[in-house]
Amino acid sequence: MNRPVRILVAKVGLDGHDRGAKVIATALRDAGMEVIYTGLRQTPEMVVSAALQEDVDAIGISILSGAHMTVFPKVIEIMKAKGMNDVLLTGGGIIPEDDMQTLNNLGVGRLFPPGTSTADIAGYIQEWVKEHRSF
Repeated sequence: MNRPVRILVAKVGLDGHDRGAKVIATALRDAGMEVIYTGLRQTPEMVVSAALQEDVDAIGISILSGAHMTVFPKVIEIMKAKGMNDVLLTGGGIIPEDDMQTLNNLGVGRLFPPGTSTADIAGYIQEWVKEHRSF
C-alpha cells in the first residue's frame, strides 16, 4: 500500500461512553493508520458524510448503548446509497453474538466485543483494506 489506511472512528447516538473509542483510535494510530475521530453524539448521516469527505477506507463505530441494530443498518444503508461499496463498516461494543451475525449478513464487517486485542482489530482492518481497496 502506498499510503496509510484511513479510518473514521465514530460514536453514534446518545451513547456518551467514549473511552473505548479513544483507546481504539490510539491503537489504530499506533498501528500506522490515519485515524479521524468524530467525537460523541453523531448521527449515521454525519458519520457517512465525514467518511466521504475524509476519503476513508473504513468506518469503525463504537456502541455501548444497545442501539446497534438501528445504527449499523442505517449506516450501511446510507453507505450503499452513496456508492461506498468498497469501504469497510466495522465496530465493536456490547453486541450479542446473534446480533453480530445478523449485522454481518447485512454487510457489516467483523464486530469486536470488549476485551478484543487491539492488534487483532488493527490486523483485521489492514487485511480487509488490502484485499478490497486499491490505492
